[in-house]
Amino acid sequence: MDNQLTKYVLAGILGTVVMTIIMMIAPHMGMPEMAPWKLLAGTMGVPLIVGWIMHFMMGILFALGYGYIFVPNVSIENLWFKGIVFGVAAVIVAQLGMKVMGMMLEMPPMDGSLPMRLVAMLIGHIVFGVVTVKTIGK
Repeated sequence: MDNQLTKYVLAGILGTVVMTIIMMIAPHMGMPEMAPWKLLAGTMGVPLIVGWIMHFMMGILFALGYGYIFVPNVSIENLWFKGIVFGVAAVIVAQLGMKVMGMMLEMPPMDGSLPMRLVAMLIGHIVFGVVTVKTIGK
């Protein structure tokens, strides 16, 4: 693997780890449970470990998308702001993916009200975006 690809993969893993920690803490702060590993496993009828693997694979794919698609097309110099914009873009893409998946497979019910879920998803993906962008750097 070349150095840039390795950096993107590691950034995706690190961003996913930090976002996942926040997702695990969020219900203790009044936010709805956000556990995409459970959602993926439940929707596809596979063991929870497969949901975890898919969760991390998605984080890596988003980081690759950042490096190979977002960076060449978005000229924002400030890495913090770039991470926030990337996080917002990631939550939009993730929601579109969830809609498509929901049309093909039966989705388990989600906890909490829609506005609170959207806030929680937005916070998680912004954190993912910032960690990913700051890890990759300029």
